[in-house]
Amino acid sequence: MAAVYDAKSIKVLEGLEAVRKRPGMYIGSTTTRGLNHLVYEIVDNAVDEHLAGFCNVIHVTLEEDGSCTVDDDGRGIPIDMHEKGVSAERVVFTTLHAGGKFDNKAYATSGGLHGVGSSVVNALSERMTVQVRKNGFVYEDRYKRGEPDMELEKGLLPVVGKARGTGTKINFLPDPEIFEKTRFKQDEIKNRLHETCYLNPKLTIVYEDKREGSREQITYAEPDGISGFVRELNKSDETVTDVISYHGECDGIMVDVAFQYIRDFREEIMGFCNNIYNSEGGTHLTGFKTAFTAVINSYARQLGILKDKDLNFTGADVRNGMTAVVSIKHPDPRFEGQTKTKLDNQDAAKAVSQVTTDEVVRYFDRNLETLKAVIECAERAAKIRKSEAKAKTNMLTKPKFSFDSNGKLANCESRDPSKCEIFIVEGDSAGGSAKMARDRMYQAILPIRGKILNVEKASMDKVLANAEIKSMINAFGCGFSEGYGQDFDISKLRYDKIIIMADADVDGAHISTLLLTLFYRFMPDLIYEGHVYVAMPPLYKVVPNKKGAEGEYLYDDAALAKYRKTHTGFTLQRYKGLGEMDPEQLWETTLDPARRRLRKIQIEDGKMASQTTGLLMGTDVPPRREYIHAHATDAQIDA
Repeated sequence: MAAVYDAKSIKVLEGLEAVRKRPGMYIGSTTTRGLNHLVYEIVDNAVDEHLAGFCNVIHVTLEEDGSCTVDDDGRGIPIDMHEKGVSAERVVFTTLHAGGKFDNKAYATSGGLHGVGSSVVNALSERMTVQVRKNGFVYEDRYKRGEPDMELEKGLLPVVGKARGTGTKINFLPDPEIFEKTRFKQDEIKNRLHETCYLNPKLTIVYEDKREGSREQITYAEPDGISGFVRELNKSDETVTDVISYHGECDGIMVDVAFQYIRDFREEIMGFCNNIYNSEGGTHLTGFKTAFTAVINSYARQLGILKDKDLNFTGADVRNGMTAVVSIKHPDPRFEGQTKTKLDNQDAAKAVSQVTTDEVVRYFDRNLETLKAVIECAERAAKIRKSEAKAKTNMLTKPKFSFDSNGKLANCESRDPSKCEIFIVEGDSAGGSAKMARDRMYQAILPIRGKILNVEKASMDKVLANAEIKSMINAFGCGFSEGYGQDFDISKLRYDKIIIMADADVDGAHISTLLLTLFYRFMPDLIYEGHVYVAMPPLYKVVPNKKGAEGEYLYDDAALAKYRKTHTGFTLQRYKGLGEMDPEQLWETTLDPARRRLRKIQIEDGKMASQTTGLLMGTDVPPRREYIHAHATDAQIDA
């Protein structure tokens, strides 16, 4: 019988309760990604003060107790009486959509959550302390889980000391009731702070980590701005051109671009709006790419490099070898999603396109040799694209959907991609068990033999000739993209979930890493669109030494240690590999949607993901050794 649905069913979430109820709507997730986002929101508010001309130095400290402190030398949050009858500071930290960013007089541009950021961080913190330096005094306010934790006399903040200068100091401790983990991940935070200084060449950020095991202090200051950013991104590469930069304004939108070509065939273009990195790009990048491609094709025809009968270079041809940073300042940015991963303003495309057309033409008219070097990169890319298109036609066979044909794909019966999933399983033993255990209607099994090719080190012809890789490309059905090809179509994907199912040991982890490298480099939309998972099979099965007692699966050593504390007298089975499980065990632990555990693969920072993949899977050994030593304490050791 259906539950009663009437007026009593309608719940109104008051104050910041909505944030605590649905935190993902405001910060993306409650994983480490969302946790670090709290830091970014407070820092972004301080950066907005810098953009307004009132802040030069920001101190970001990861405290020993797990909290974070952000201290800036801006104007200080207003502490005078608001029309709501309380200090303006308290309105900012307890009310959604309250702040100076709705008043264009206070901030011409901003990067925070438009009046939401401060209150969201407050709502998701176990405790928060706000200190404002104004009028020669320090004013203080305190909160617990978004609620005020001190009474105000006549609605105004108390004075707790004297101060020199002005500014705002905020300390907050993430709430363990909200977040899966409450330890900030320093690498991502440092990367974000460093990026912020590249985008704001007159800003200094002092980062300090006081936590046990990761103590350090770094001062970030980048007077060369985004030109220095591009130079840093290409520091290990052979360059074709110098860094080219330009600046302009169109319809109130400020545009800054810097780019450089390297010898390697890859494209890395990063977009920022109001200092916020837009990981999925947006209209500003569309405007840049469209205008730049048109300019290069126009020059190529003027110089006779492209004949009348020749097709234009594609955008991917023109951008091959390019590293670029496109940064705009927009007075009223619109994003797809609260966490600003993609810019949606159409006027941004127009502004960037106009500035790019004017400034790039002005530069290349005066630097003909650089222009020819860029066009040569496009010519090489076009030739490779055409030759590899032929190679793909010859190498990639049409998909076959036979069951267990020569040990390859055992497909599912359904042809509804939204319901289907494919398991990539290493080894004949595990593959055989998986085929017997699966739900044939919706689950496909694709066995692979051992470790696939490391695509980070291999040439394209070897990648396309690899039998295991060809099997996966054919099975998925959406093609293959080598960075400058346009042959990948996510809409043709035959499975909603692609699940890597490898043993829970070092070899299994290596196989998973090789597969993820393949997907990230040549089928990245599989990851960005949320289709890639890693199965989490148990490490142990424990059965109490009691008649009729049921066994229990344990997924890691921590779970086993916890089990030992409350149980004595039990039989322990250690699974060295998936092949040791019979079909029934494999179904109930790894295949059954109702009971299995899957880890969804997500990319938090595209630039860091690309750099780390190249570092760990590439050929340059010393930097990889240095990285492994630096992150050795983060590793999970297989006992």
